Amino acid sequence: MQGTADIHADHNRQRKAAVINDFTSFGRCSLAVTIPILSAMKVQCCPVPTAFFTNHTGFDSFAWTDNTPHLDNYVEEWHKLGLRFDAIQTGFLGSREQVAFVHRFITAFKMPKTIVCVDPVMGDYGRLYPTYDQDRAESMRSFLDEADILTPNLTEACFLADVPYRTDFTDAELDALCARLAERNGSKVVVSGIPRGDALVNFIYERGRPSSLHAEPKIGGDRSGTGDVFASVILADAVNGMDFEKSVRKASAFTASAVQRTVEMGLPPKDGLAIEEVLGELVP
Repeated sequence: MQGTADIHADHNRQRKAAVINDFTSFGRCSLAVTIPILSAMKVQCCPVPTAFFTNHTGFDSFAWTDNTPHLDNYVEEWHKLGLRFDAIQTGFLGSREQVAFVHRFITAFKMPKTIVCVDPVMGDYGRLYPTYDQDRAESMRSFLDEADILTPNLTEACFLADVPYRTDFTDAELDALCARLAERNGSKVVVSGIPRGDALVNFIYERGRPSSLHAEPKIGGDRSGTGDVFASVILADAVNGMDFEKSVRKASAFTASAVQRTVEMGLPPKDGLAIEEVLGELVP
């Protein structure tokens, strides 16, 4: 795992992260939020778009283009350029073929110090998203062998660990759940957005360190892209060598700030978070 001293050994070197996710033009999610967040945090985002959406699937109507037939071009052409990445992140994947591609990409570009961040965008509230079938969701468990950092919500954590979903896990049970997710590769894990009363709790797990909780007051209803914003901050912090627990607290605070500003502006929930209003909070 790359540490602060290693990542800053050459201060003039551009830090880069390859991000494999869909590009949604309206609705502030996936690559549309990851790119500006990484840029604000001085990390170059090299996007690998798995699909192109006019707007996200939470709207009544949308159009999309599957980019699967072109994904291996990124491996071929980036090899020619000799690109190397400080981190690789994977988000929403639209097919089992895309899951297989991500493994090929990681094999091609993961260096000894490359950090692999997996944001397993699969479902919420105990259910898989309508775009996921059982077979494809089960294929996502293969990333437990690859991930250095996992950022699931509670639904995704339960599914990846093959544990029945519930909302009343004790801290000790959450610790055991995360240990099960981390047992293959020693991953750092944060289970995000666990409801407890009027708060949303993030459970932070690192092998060899005491687990911890970080809570933020729940503000308004659900909004699209919240998990993408949260995971993007953690990705950039990992590249920049920040301590994992501090990074989770920072990501939580920034996401809450963006939600608060979005509510103040009266924006519809499907429009996502108004990160443009608060990006300055991330600038070093």
